[in-house]
Amino acid sequence: MNNLENQGGVNKSGINWFPGHMAKARREISERMKVIDIVIELVDSRAPYSSKNPMLNDIINQKPRLIVLTKKDMSDDEKTKQWVHYYESIGYQAMSVNLKNFNEYQKIIEKCRKVLKPKMDKEKARGIKPRAIRAMVLGIPNVGKSTFINKLANRKATVTGNKPGVTKAQQIIRVAKDFELFDTPGVLWPKFEDEHIARNIALLGSIKQDILPLDDLFVYVMTYLTKYYPDLLKERYGLEIDLDDSDWLLKAFDHIAQKRKIKLLRGETDYDRVIQLVFSEIYDGSIGKVTWEDYTCVKD
Repeated sequence: MNNLENQGGVNKSGINWFPGHMAKARREISERMKVIDIVIELVDSRAPYSSKNPMLNDIINQKPRLIVLTKKDMSDDEKTKQWVHYYESIGYQAMSVNLKNFNEYQKIIEKCRKVLKPKMDKEKARGIKPRAIRAMVLGIPNVGKSTFINKLANRKATVTGNKPGVTKAQQIIRVAKDFELFDTPGVLWPKFEDEHIARNIALLGSIKQDILPLDDLFVYVMTYLTKYYPDLLKERYGLEIDLDDSDWLLKAFDHIAQKRKIKLLRGETDYDRVIQLVFSEIYDGSIGKVTWEDYTCVKD
């Protein structure tokens, strides 16, 4: 691997992001899959397609899978419902959760038990001693995997953080007498061929900010919010953008800087500070409930 492939970056053939610990995690997932009963795949409800790792399909193969859309408290309610319906329509079990609501975690366990009941009943009929369900939790970095496991285990079972790849070792956590979780590090795929997906992943905080040009990403964000969530811009920043105005971007920078009292930098608007502010409020959800893609974007 060259330096770009080791650290992530942009080149003519796509955006590479495949650190060594992710390659190792992929091998470990493949090895452990044979003892797993069901896969709980977490995706971020703000980008349920972009945050779904296509590399996992071959690894998971025919194992039962429950797709859990996390952070529904940060996404567009109607679009989240549409995404759950979409995944169910193509044969998956799916549901959305608010990671702050413990009752919804219990629903996930019950859903897994329901999916696996025929298999467990068959094993019991064959005289096999009842055992705990073994579930593997998978998801790209920063979709809430560690928080999810900690809530289910009712203790600090894994290290949590808002940096990609903070959880790096597989663990087995007993959640209930009949339910065990196999945790794995967040795993991304080697290359983003689709710039749309790369942008969405960056907006979720699942890859480092410097993977994409931040000024270009800011333009995308302002354009998208103006088209689909103009009320959020108005409520959060008192900002109304006319995309037909050739100076709309500079006006937006100046307006947000003045609204949030960001000090001038050498007599001019501190564009970097404005970008950092907006992205920070996107990451933590304080900008409002936003979904960055519609289910109609699915190409396959």
